[in-house]
Amino acid sequence: MIERLRRTTLFAAYQSALVLGIVTFPLALLTERLGMTLPIGRLVDRLGEAHEGATDE
Repeated sequence: MIERLRRTTLFAAYQSALVLGIVTFPLALLTERLGMTLPIGRLVDRLGEAHEGATDE
């Protein structure tokens, strides 16, 4: 039961990170022109890997 809750929570966090990435895309383009980057891609990658690891168990 706890494992199912963990997988569901990771899935929700992953989906939220994807939405955050889509919503902040214009800001990411602007900051890239200024020579800075937003760490949204790393966040999505890490949550995706955590979710895949939880579903493989």
